[in-house]
Amino acid sequence: MESNKNKAVKAATISIFGNAILALTKGVAGIFGNSYALIADAIESTTDVFSSILVLFGIKYSTKPADDNHPYGHGRAETLVTFAVVGFLVISATIIAYESIQNIQTPHEIPKKFTLYILAGIVLIKEIFYRIISKKSDETNSSSLKADAWHHRSDAITSLMAFIGISIAIYMGPGYESADDWAALLASGFIVYNAYLIFRPALGEILDEHLYDELILQIRNTAKTVEGVVDTEKCFVRKTGMTYLVDLHLTVDGNITVTEGHDIAHKVKDAIQLDIPEIADVLIHIEPSELKKIL
Repeated sequence: MESNKNKAVKAATISIFGNAILALTKGVAGIFGNSYALIADAIESTTDVFSSILVLFGIKYSTKPADDNHPYGHGRAETLVTFAVVGFLVISATIIAYESIQNIQTPHEIPKKFTLYILAGIVLIKEIFYRIISKKSDETNSSSLKADAWHHRSDAITSLMAFIGISIAIYMGPGYESADDWAALLASGFIVYNAYLIFRPALGEILDEHLYDELILQIRNTAKTVEGVVDTEKCFVRKTGMTYLVDLHLTVDGNITVTEGHDIAHKVKDAIQLDIPEIADVLIHIEPSELKKIL
């Protein structure tokens, strides 16, 4: 079975080449088609290339095994890369908004009709890219890949806004030449909003926010299937890269030996990691059930 790392690497590589080709296509069409909305779209796709390269680097680095200097692994690097991707989104939105305002104030020609066909194709392609990368991010549990998927969705939105703006400029005629610039300005707002949608869960990850109720319930249920486990108490989960680290308190019969308690803990850890492969490690604390009753 293909590993999550390989799936994520392939998805990020597809994003890099796809964004590069589309950025070139948009830029050329925007210049020859007199459309700043398309040129703005090309700017965003260019930043997408660099952000996808960052995502690829983050995936490869975050999946490196733990070492003496990083006993918990390198998973948090992926969250930092996600923040960088958000930064690229905000920067591209700012550039698009600034240039749109400048072009609105400057008289220019109505965009060429052929740009509509190019934009229609781009919207379709970008939505397909979004669905492919988003599916891979769900399969691999990668936050940076999820951010990359939203980059494709924001690009599709930008292209859709450009399509609407250029359509207005072409079919409404003189006086509506700046409609595609207004469309680009509106698209920049969508991009910032998407950046927030990416940023918020990534912030929760790096701050170890309580986000995984369903996973915790699954962990508890799996632990209780192991012979010798009386109950579960505290259960904390934090995400690191594409995997999770778990702290779990178990209650067992207080009359058993330390060795027996140790064996139960190992069986619980094995059962949890077998049932939920995304869990990289489980730290288990054993408590006697009699003490629980007294407290």
